[in-house]
Amino acid sequence: MMGWGNNWSMMPSSLTGILGLLTPFAILDLVLKGFALWRAAKRSENVWFIILLVVNSLGILPAVYLLTHKDKPGKK
Repeated sequence: MMGWGNNWSMMPSSLTGILGLLTPFAILDLVLKGFALWRAAKRSENVWFIILLVVNSLGILPAVYLLTHKDKPGKK
């Protein structure tokens, strides 16, 4: 009879593989979210700031915001 006893030996290597795949995405999400939150705060866009802070979209929403709300080239 197959039970959980046979699968415990595979757990650490499987978990390591999953964490190895998720870590770069988590770092990318953190970086994109940080830049998007910073830009929204700098531009006093409170609604975007709250949405970006609350919604976890694996970097999709921050990337969309950063691409659609670019800084003006001559503005500092």
